[in-house]
Amino acid sequence: MIGGLFFIWVHNELEFREELKERTLPEGLHPIVGEKSNQLLDQAEEIGVPIMISDGFRSVESQDVLYDKGRSMEGDIVTYARGGESFHNYGLAIDFVLKNKDGSISYDLERDMNNNGEADWVEVAKLGKELGFDWGGDWAGFKDYPHLEYTFDLSIRDLQNGWRPEDKIKNK
Repeated sequence: MIGGLFFIWVHNELEFREELKERTLPEGLHPIVGEKSNQLLDQAEEIGVPIMISDGFRSVESQDVLYDKGRSMEGDIVTYARGGESFHNYGLAIDFVLKNKDGSISYDLERDMNNNGEADWVEVAKLGKELGFDWGGDWAGFKDYPHLEYTFDLSIRDLQNGWRPEDKIKNK
């Protein structure tokens, strides 16, 4: 009996691993990440810190172009992730920018538009973290202040191996 159950489990596991290998990359922002992004926009507006989502889903090719900046292309280095190594490539990350009253954008890390004594970037990051995002400004090395990712407890390696958020959601 136990041997039969073990055989069935092994068979199912092997089938699942084959299915993982065949999975393609997403082609857009994950619906839950999109919903959380809209909530972030609304909540930031409510506290007097208007923001704009400047980037969401990014193709592997677009990621490679960004990776080349500051390396084989002119400009500053903006990412250390090659194509397939960013949560953007799986529809699980967004970048935001602060909006000024005139509609222009700001990357001023000290800006305090609502005059409450706290930098706007930090306020928006706190809102994002309350929604379940991880913030690039918390990273130990390269600080990516505009970056928020909603990983569903998946690593880049998991995603590269075919795992998707739906696998985590249905197994909870």
